[in-house]
Amino acid sequence: MVLRRRGSTKDLDRPWRENDYAVVDLETTGLDLRRDTIASYGIAPICGGRMLVADQTYGLVRPESPLSPQSITVHALRPADLVQAPPLSQAIAAVEAALRNRVLIAHVAWVEHAFLTRAFAQHGKRFKYRIIDTAALARAAGLDAARGCGEPDLETLATELRLPVVSPHHALGDAITTGYVFFALAAQLGRRGYRTARDFIDLTEVDGCRRR
Repeated sequence: MVLRRRGSTKDLDRPWRENDYAVVDLETTGLDLRRDTIASYGIAPICGGRMLVADQTYGLVRPESPLSPQSITVHALRPADLVQAPPLSQAIAAVEAALRNRVLIAHVAWVEHAFLTRAFAQHGKRFKYRIIDTAALARAAGLDAARGCGEPDLETLATELRLPVVSPHHALGDAITTGYVFFALAAQLGRRGYRTARDFIDLTEVDGCRRR
């Protein structure tokens, strides 16, 4: 994966378009944070306020735990699809390269944070990156899809924002959809005075504290 430009997270107080981002989505064998592992990943880099289509990447991962029946149904990944896939270490290398000098964006980002933190630790690395959660931004924007006790569904949120839904429940498709959602929410929140990467990171962190 060749990234065209390297930004710097020291510029978080500049207008958000002047920072670089990596939209990350993971598909996992399930949602048990103690047992389940990563099965695929999608990464959509953002530079200058646009997604770099040529630099998007998708990879399968040979999981370290069995696929749950629910995961097979949702993601359409079967054990046979993953038996020859690269190991988790390759996925970690790809994510680490994509995040260098970039802010991570994810939808319901606690999932990516939890799985990546554990996976990085298993390979002797520390997962410490700035994170923007589009679910938190949707709540800050007061969107209908983000109301209630649960996390807002990505497809429902994209539909409310009149955005395309790209290959749902596919890691790269969901990463691209999340990127579109981020652009729309950044525009909405910008009209309320939230204009920098730090603004969106702070909204994510405050939202996370409130919902724990």
